[in-house]
Amino acid sequence: MIRTMSHATIYVLDLDRAKKFYTEKLGFECRNDVTMDDMGGFRWLTVAAPNQTGLEIVLMPAAAGPTMDADAASQLRGLIERGLLGAGVFQTADCRKTYDELTAKGVTFRSEPTERPYGIEAIFCDDSGNWFSLTQPRG
Repeated sequence: MIRTMSHATIYVLDLDRAKKFYTEKLGFECRNDVTMDDMGGFRWLTVAAPNQTGLEIVLMPAAAGPTMDADAASQLRGLIERGLLGAGVFQTADCRKTYDELTAKGVTFRSEPTERPYGIEAIFCDDSGNWFSLTQPRG
């Protein structure tokens, strides 16, 4: 029986640049960064929010490989570059404060913190173009 989801994948355009963005701008911890020579040099790179347990984000290159042909990789890269992929929701205790902190670090926002029926939300993009909801839940 499945117990839990332990990893979620975000496709990025450049692994080194993405690692820098997620760790230096968002303040995430790098949990794994290993190259597997027995798998053709595949790089396993995971990050997580400092207090997050049980779930790591796999930063995966949007590139041709064992699970994706060149045409699919090209299409995926195009979607990412155009900013068309929403990759998830990050929760915060204070959306306005986090917005200010991330803006000061150079994170690009598509929208400022706005009252929504479910809380306060701002939309930001990573260095590849993936967008995320930054949400302070009601309560």
